[in-house]
Amino acid sequence: MAQVLCQLDPPQHPDLLVGTDTLDDAGVFRLTDEIAIVQTTDFFPPLVDDPFAFGRIAAANALSDIYAMGAEPLTALNLVGYPDTRLSYDWLVEILRGGAAAVREAGAVTVGGHSVRDSEIKYGLAVTGRVHPDRILTNAGARPGDCLVLTKPIGSGILTSAAKADLLPQEALAEAIDVMGALNRPGCVAALAVGVSACTDVTGFGLVGHVFEMATAAGVTITIEAGRVPLMARVLEFARRGVMTRTYETTAEFLGAQLAIDDGVEDALAAALMDAQTSGGLVLSVAAHRCDALLAALDRAGAICAARIGSVLPGDGVAVRLVP
Repeated sequence: MAQVLCQLDPPQHPDLLVGTDTLDDAGVFRLTDEIAIVQTTDFFPPLVDDPFAFGRIAAANALSDIYAMGAEPLTALNLVGYPDTRLSYDWLVEILRGGAAAVREAGAVTVGGHSVRDSEIKYGLAVTGRVHPDRILTNAGARPGDCLVLTKPIGSGILTSAAKADLLPQEALAEAIDVMGALNRPGCVAALAVGVSACTDVTGFGLVGHVFEMATAAGVTITIEAGRVPLMARVLEFARRGVMTRTYETTAEFLGAQLAIDDGVEDALAAALMDAQTSGGLVLSVAAHRCDALLAALDRAGAICAARIGSVLPGDGVAVRLVP
């Protein structure tokens, strides 16, 4: 999509506070001096067999973009593609129930939606949130000297790929389902309480891809200490067997010389960090003297994990560097 957007004229408006120019997680439009709306949308086919779990995961994934901007979700619209000539509506009911559960937990309201007949199931949300114009978090504020903190472990793409290939039973996806279905509200709450320089969430571009967006938006180099990145159980095992999505290859190709991988970083681990995630955690760039406070705040807020995984350096021609 970045290759498409760069060929289009970016939208211009005096009240458009965040648009497409930095590839941020959502758009932000100012309504008043104290209120801006945040808008995003996301949908995709099922990753797991349980329709309720899928609905919740898809909704949490869409809501994540609101949290990544430091905003409060307000309303959601269901987006549905469904093969109603082949499947009963029972599956769709459970998908929508799962999505509604996540929306309610976020304190937002589902106000409607749109459905189309499709050859396969697709589900997600269009979400509107609210934020003070002076408290917006973006992916563009990382500063040299910052620490990088991650709030969920990596591995959902690899584990769901293993399950689709019948290499992992569905019941073994419990950890991945819990991680993907968890809201990123704790990370947002902690980030706003402590004060961070930049924020993004980890989704289809993988950890490395989204950190790359942070680095290029800020004109810095971000170092990821690969061995410190938390992984879900068995992720490295399957990565060593080559079980993952295609994203890691496209991410590596897209970044090219902007990605440096130091000796000592295992190929399988580097690939896992480039692999697609669904409803992954927030990546927070925070001043070094606030890092401990952020880790403690994440723990108090109930984040799944709070891991310092890297640091921000002055730009040196490489956007992302993986080190052991």
